[in-house]
Amino acid sequence: MHRTHTCGELTISDLDKTVVLSGWVQKSRDLGGMTFIDVRDRYGVTQLVFDPADDETLRLQARALGREYVIKVTGRVIERESKNTKLSTGDIEIKVSSLDVLNAAKLPPFTIEDDTDGGDELRMKYRYLDLRRNPVRNNLVLRHRLAQETRKYLDAHHFLEVETPVLIKSTPEGARDFVVPSRMNSGEFYALPQSPQTFKQLLMVSGFDRYFQIVKCFRDEDLRADRQPEFTQIDCEMAFVEQEDIILLFEGLITHLFKVIKGVDFGAFPRMSYDQAMRLYGSDKPDIRFGMAFVELNDVLKGAGFPVFDNAELVVGFNAKACAPYTRKQLDALTDYVRRPQIGASGLVYLRYNEDGSLKSSVDKFYSAEQLSQWAQAFNAQPGDLLLVMAGDTDKVRKQLNELRLEVASQLGLRDKNTYAPLWVTDFPLLEWDDESGRYHAMHHPFTSPKTEDIPLLDEQPARVRANAYDLVINGTEVGGGSIRIHDRELQSLMFKHLGFTPEEAQKQFGFLLEAFTYGAPPHGGIAFGFDRLAAIFAGLESIRDVIAFPKNNAGRDVMIDSPSLIADEQLAELGIAIR
Repeated sequence: MHRTHTCGELTISDLDKTVVLSGWVQKSRDLGGMTFIDVRDRYGVTQLVFDPADDETLRLQARALGREYVIKVTGRVIERESKNTKLSTGDIEIKVSSLDVLNAAKLPPFTIEDDTDGGDELRMKYRYLDLRRNPVRNNLVLRHRLAQETRKYLDAHHFLEVETPVLIKSTPEGARDFVVPSRMNSGEFYALPQSPQTFKQLLMVSGFDRYFQIVKCFRDEDLRADRQPEFTQIDCEMAFVEQEDIILLFEGLITHLFKVIKGVDFGAFPRMSYDQAMRLYGSDKPDIRFGMAFVELNDVLKGAGFPVFDNAELVVGFNAKACAPYTRKQLDALTDYVRRPQIGASGLVYLRYNEDGSLKSSVDKFYSAEQLSQWAQAFNAQPGDLLLVMAGDTDKVRKQLNELRLEVASQLGLRDKNTYAPLWVTDFPLLEWDDESGRYHAMHHPFTSPKTEDIPLLDEQPARVRANAYDLVINGTEVGGGSIRIHDRELQSLMFKHLGFTPEEAQKQFGFLLEAFTYGAPPHGGIAFGFDRLAAIFAGLESIRDVIAFPKNNAGRDVMIDSPSLIADEQLAELGIAIR
């Protein structure tokens, strides 16, 4: 028996028990001739004491221990003289009578403490050591709890967990596929699923009614803090439902998770159309923890002879409450921020509404005091407020102003990670134009149903067609999205046509689904939540890498196992692959 108890289990009620503990050496201290060792496992830390008056040889053996040695000790539980209220075991310590070194350890390349001196790349290379640290381990414990509570909720609502294939057919779903060569079918390839989309629809055709899966998905796309080449979804589908059924049931799931895990109660989630979100916040995933909604100013600011405004498609701004005291240096920094290549704005105009009631703008020579007063009225501004205004093409300037809004909110401390603001965004456009390919693409995926009343617009005004689609946003992050699906072969064929597929191409790519629809497909819809993103929000983290056991870096590499890597020429020959 390597242990009778864990290192986080013993309390004052266990006094005088003889126990066996095993774990890793966290730290060692010599005080007054005695040696103290903190031994750690997944459950916590227990202090060991080695008294030279009892056994000097044993104490010398303890002094020789290094950090991260794996040890086993036997000893008696005694009360600590100097208690540690930060530890669950802080009232006791173990007076050790025997010590076994189960495995020695090299000195770790970084300190394995809550606050470590290891950089990101170093910790990724030695991820198995990083996972010993409390913050990282706690993130995975949180992830586990989220998964278990999700399963519990969905099981209670009659969902069946069904596994779908990982080796599938390559189909156009937006991002690039990861492909896998087939040795048995030379020259042909599998793809790794970007999502189980067609399979979950086929399960609805099969009569399974309610499906879910916590599933790995794969997309070969550029990476960032909230994106990995392989990621996890809570993937769900339901038959005989409409949009409202899905929204209410999965609003219930998120409410349940926050209640059980964070102790946070939500009322009904607010809802906003895509058009409204873009007009008020310049984003289809607005952060509504704070205000600063956009005010459109064409009627107020155009025609005064200021070319930047007069020539713009849209003039728009927001009110940064109580920010009139911003210095010129701070305002110049905001201007530099929006001019960064990532944002691409040409500049920023401001209006200070000073505490004394005076108005001062960066374009005073074009506007009279009376006109500046009209600005303030349009923003419903009060003394002490700062009005920030940008101009340009409608879509671009909205997105640029959204970036500025988020930056100002961060500077003001309005994006508190412990405050949660869920929001449903609905009525997305069905299609979006792509200049590069010169055609429309599905904004979500090709199986999203258009609003019934908008179907007649498909031929003449495709950009105006709304999708029967919905996203769940929390704190400015899209955590889930779904739609009512097309379940009729004729409508699905029409959709493929508007996406630029010939009938032959549609049959080749999706013939199996079109065929299935001829055998009685029920109305159905679903949603998928980004499980990694959801876990990061619960953990209060910006990056999803910190809630994944073995993540990739920004170049898509696993630096711990050095993957991706070259493979042997023999393997390439067997697969019929030549590398140029």
